[in-house]
Amino acid sequence: MRLRRSKSVYVPGFKAGGIACGIKSGGVKDLSLIYSDLPAVAAGVFTRNQVRAPSVEYNQALLNRGRPVRAVIVNSGNANACTGPQGMRDCETVAQAAARALGVDPGEVLLASTGVIGVPLPTGRILHGLNHLVNHMASRSWPHAAEGILTTDLVPKMKSVEYTRARKKILIGGIAKGSGMIAPNMATMLGFLATNAAISPAALQKALSRANEDTFNRITVDGACSTNDLVLVLANGKAGNPRIQAGSGDYEAFVDALTTLCRDLAFMIVRDGEGATKFVTITVNGARSRAEAAVLGQAVADSLLVKTALFGADPNWGRIMGALGQAGVPFDPERVDIAFNRMPIVRNGHALPKASMAHLRKKMKCREIEISIHLHQGKAVCKTYTCDLSYDYVRINAEYTT
Repeated sequence: MRLRRSKSVYVPGFKAGGIACGIKSGGVKDLSLIYSDLPAVAAGVFTRNQVRAPSVEYNQALLNRGRPVRAVIVNSGNANACTGPQGMRDCETVAQAAARALGVDPGEVLLASTGVIGVPLPTGRILHGLNHLVNHMASRSWPHAAEGILTTDLVPKMKSVEYTRARKKILIGGIAKGSGMIAPNMATMLGFLATNAAISPAALQKALSRANEDTFNRITVDGACSTNDLVLVLANGKAGNPRIQAGSGDYEAFVDALTTLCRDLAFMIVRDGEGATKFVTITVNGARSRAEAAVLGQAVADSLLVKTALFGADPNWGRIMGALGQAGVPFDPERVDIAFNRMPIVRNGHALPKASMAHLRKKMKCREIEISIHLHQGKAVCKTYTCDLSYDYVRINAEYTT
């Protein structure tokens, strides 16, 4: 299957838009809308944080009913989390107002929020901006929607993929936001995807869960799982393809395309990590199971000592061994091999005497770094994607609400 990627987003039957409604100061976009001309099948993955924003609970309850969805409304600048019963009432108010403006049923509207936790949602500003937003959505206005969902992000994140199956052109496009508070466990990371494929609800949910596990769930910036993390996907069937069912060849092609899109967006989040200067791939080989490899990779990726060494271009492999050892997964330290950017530095748990520290430091100054870890215990492999931890990360988060 030939897969074509694009930095722009256009999905037949969908419109999008983004405006400034006054949640943020300075006329910065803070309210976005994605709308399907046709009733769409929907699926989602949601944060497993025990502290969950009302929007997460609202969406999950709505999707559990199995009803079609027509729209997603997203605000930035306010997470509407830890806001008590009023938070859920505000979700209902926004959904009802959006439904009126669009001429759809409130049960067909999903919503999401991102921003500061513990502050009541300024529903008045959102309601005031809704009609303007509806009037300005368009099929080519995804960039405005991508801007409207940002918080500490430096750049908007959007991408699309396209392939042909049974002479039908399938497009999947999406936008995402995330820069800090990134360690999705699903699943502040948000993703909104749309496709013109005809697919059953069960197949769409299964496809999203599979794609998410190898992409958004394999990234970490700071080890923090947000109260608001979610990824939603809508499928309106406008491609006219035979309805995709789980287990078919068409399903596997769709999963491959969806995974590619999710991975591209996930990598954009890591590259835009707060204060990040390096994109880091951690590959754990030779584990007894993929689950154990994932736990070990996550332990290394979340280690503050490893991340600060990466920022300082310090090939301090002892920090990696320490992180592996506290992950709770049994392994034999005397069999571990480690390499930086394909340059071996540790064999059988000990430093290679001929490893040139000067050469290693030079490799560590690259913008992209791969840490390869081999346990020699089995055949399982798992990759985790992260970034370094710089002075700017501390500055950004020290001043987040001020």
